[in-house]
Amino acid sequence: MTPAFEALQKQLKQLPGLGYRSAERIALHLLVERPERVAQLIGALEAAASAVGRCPVCGNLAEGEACAVCADAKREAALVCVVEHVPDLVAIERSGAFRGRYHVLHGKLSPIHGVGPEQLNLGPLVRRLQGGEIRELILALSNDIEGEATCHFITEKIPAGTVKVSRIGFGLPSGGGVLYADSVTLKSALEARRDYR
Repeated sequence: MTPAFEALQKQLKQLPGLGYRSAERIALHLLVERPERVAQLIGALEAAASAVGRCPVCGNLAEGEACAVCADAKREAALVCVVEHVPDLVAIERSGAFRGRYHVLHGKLSPIHGVGPEQLNLGPLVRRLQGGEIRELILALSNDIEGEATCHFITEKIPAGTVKVSRIGFGLPSGGGVLYADSVTLKSALEARRDYR
């Protein structure tokens, strides 16, 4: 293979879920089988990179002042589900079990990996809590040490008795994440949430 092909394959391999063989197949598909798609792919990537950003309210993907969930007046604004990443939000939305709003942290506390409160999307969450609009906060974070530490950190920021805090956990395997659960499991986990403090 050529150096340019190997450079493309190396870049593709860095994407989540792609190994060496998958990256090779995609590179061959684009360069040999469907070279006309290269320009379309580049155009779509450039358009998305310039148009899509984070919602200033919740951290979800947005093309404008607010994401589609925050802009939906039919959603229950007082019920907020906290998730680690946007794919977790997408998985819960796919289940159809939740009609509230979200807050995306873009990670979880992990001192070993250098992730502290400053690296997470916590400031807007604290402001939302202080604004008095949230009645219940559902913590839908991974069932692992970092997820539990993040839940504990968040609850420490909430004055006692002001907001009901619940935690999903039933139906999700220990050490598992929201992203990999099926719709039925997510629905069960949301419906069977428990008080966290």
